[in-house]
Amino acid sequence: MSQHPGLFITLEGGEGAGKSTAAAGLAALLRAEGHEVLATREPGGTKGAEAIRALLLNTETPLHPLAQTMLHFAARADHVETVLRPALERGAIVVCDRFYDSTMAYQAYGQGVAVSAVESLIQLIGLRPDVSFFLRVPEDVAKARLAARAGATDRYESMGADFTARLMHGFAEIAAQEPERCAWVDSSAAPGAVVSELRRLIAERTGR
Repeated sequence: MSQHPGLFITLEGGEGAGKSTAAAGLAALLRAEGHEVLATREPGGTKGAEAIRALLLNTETPLHPLAQTMLHFAARADHVETVLRPALERGAIVVCDRFYDSTMAYQAYGQGVAVSAVESLIQLIGLRPDVSFFLRVPEDVAKARLAARAGATDRYESMGADFTARLMHGFAEIAAQEPERCAWVDSSAAPGAVVSELRRLIAERTGR
């Protein structure tokens, strides 16, 4: 995995965990401190990756789990090479809403794609987050947040309780394997409190 002068922060978790809200709040706080911050998301972050995102989330387009995996990494390759790596090389802080841990949790643990296949693609991408926050909330809070969202339910939001259980088991396995990189955060608190806890953990783990 490549080294860089920037700081790469990712936020992970299940549906309704509050990742997007926390990512936006964290990016705003870091900018207010005077840092150059790139706030982005996956799948997405480039024109091509956003087009792939639309396909991945479309419930009307059946996709085998392995096909989903390959599409996620196709979007990720474009994102990494054209946006993330250049930002990190110039010393920016990158705050990314999801990265490869989500693919491992959703497609490998959740949908049965071989863990070794996802690991190979991670190695091919060659970019590792410096710190990854796994956000979690009680199931009833997640359901309430999803119900409050406008618009149609996407591919992953429509999956059932058994899938969600496998997904969260996957995140737990990833966090246990890399405790120096991964930290669990209770995101059921008010957004400001969650952001404050994220900032505290960044300083504790990276000294920045």
